[in-house]
This record gives sequence, C-alpha cells and structure tokens, in this order.
Amino acid sequence: MSLRHKLIEEIQAVVLTTLYFAICFGVLVLLKRLYLAEYQIEFRGLSLMLVGALIVAKVVVVMEHVSLGQWVRAHPALLEAMLRTLLYSIGVFAALMLEKGFEARHEHGGVISGTVWVFQHRDVHHVWADTFGVGCALLVFNALSVLQRQLGKGQLRRLFLSHRPKIV
Repeated sequence: MSLRHKLIEEIQAVVLTTLYFAICFGVLVLLKRLYLAEYQIEFRGLSLMLVGALIVAKVVVVMEHVSLGQWVRAHPALLEAMLRTLLYSIGVFAALMLEKGFEARHEHGGVISGTVWVFQHRDVHHVWADTFGVGCALLVFNALSVLQRQLGKGQLRRLFLSHRPKIV
C-alpha cells in the first residue's frame, strides 16, 4: 500500500469520524441550548463543538490502532467496546477538568488549584454531564467499530446503506 493511499485512507477516516462526533456533539449542544433557554440563558457552542469533534475524532482514530492485548481478544467483542469507552471517557473527563482548571487558574492561584476548585464546586456537574454525553457517543462509535472489524471492511456500510429486499 502506497503512502498516498494510506494518507487518503487516514484523511477519510478522520473526516467520517469527525462528522459522526460533530453530529453527536451537535445534539448535545442543542439539548444544552434548549435546557438553558428555559432560564433565558443564551449558549453558543457551535465552534467549540466542531473543534471538540475534530480533536476527539483524531484521538479515537489514532487509539483504534492501539491493541488492548490478548486478554481482551479472548473475551466477547462487547468487552473491547466497553473498555475502550471507559478509557476514552476517563481521558475526556481529565481533559475537561484540566480545561476548566486552566480557565479558573487566575482566580485560584494556578492550574492545579483551579482544577481542585472546579472539582469541589458546581462546575464539576458540567464536566460530568459533558463526559457522560461524550461517553455515550464513544460507546456507540466503539460498538460500531468492533462490529465493523467482525463483519469485515465495508460490510457495516453495506448493511446500513444498501436497499433491503422486499418482504413478500
């Protein structure tokens, strides 16, 4: 396989994965806007959602190449999807906590103090909610990824996008 072919394949994977996460995160942003509208609070998160989708997509595409070992392969495929989701969700939680800690660094004397403050106050509920929403999107993605590997390349797309025969 040539370098050009590998590069095109990698770009396609990142674009499709970004599109998936952009749709999922778009639903989360829409829900957040609808909930906050009840309290007359405006929320604009479209650009953050798109950047977040791109970052998560690239990390997930890279992490799919990391093997979880023989132990995971000896168990049902569901275990791999759940384990990857748990590991990725822990990473999402850590990144969100650090982001909030970075935002609070000036008021609380540094990133670590800011992160501890976020964890002890109500901002942590936003982090948990975002982690849960992203975790759900990751679970579906990981389940479809494992299913794709089990069925073979292109079979999942064929299963969902081809016309079904008419039942008589």
